[in-house]
Amino acid sequence: MLQIEKIGNQHLNITLSGRLNKEQMNQALDDLMAKSRGVEHGTMLYDIVDFKLPEPRAIVAEAMRMPSLLGLIRRFDRVAVLADQSWLQKISELEGMLIPGLELKAFSRADRTAAEVWLKRQG
Repeated sequence: MLQIEKIGNQHLNITLSGRLNKEQMNQALDDLMAKSRGVEHGTMLYDIVDFKLPEPRAIVAEAMRMPSLLGLIRRFDRVAVLADQSWLQKISELEGMLIPGLELKAFSRADRTAAEVWLKRQG
């Protein structure tokens, strides 16, 4: 399950839990596109509660939308990823380095408050 909540005009909270199938992935990506519309210099808190690899058809569905997803991520300046597995934290930060203009920092799920403070800091 992937839940997306828009907070104000410039912030999204995303929660991932469990394994996504193709239909769930498509619905989540549609929701993400809709809720990020109009965001400029936004922030995102991505909480990975229970990570499981998506089904293969869900991965293909995401890959098919990669050009529009790359355009979407440029609307955000800062992303905090909450994950308890250190390998997820490292992979998230590596992905963040590949996207110009995006600051991405990973935190333990217990450090949610620190992640929220980091997202709100200026420059």
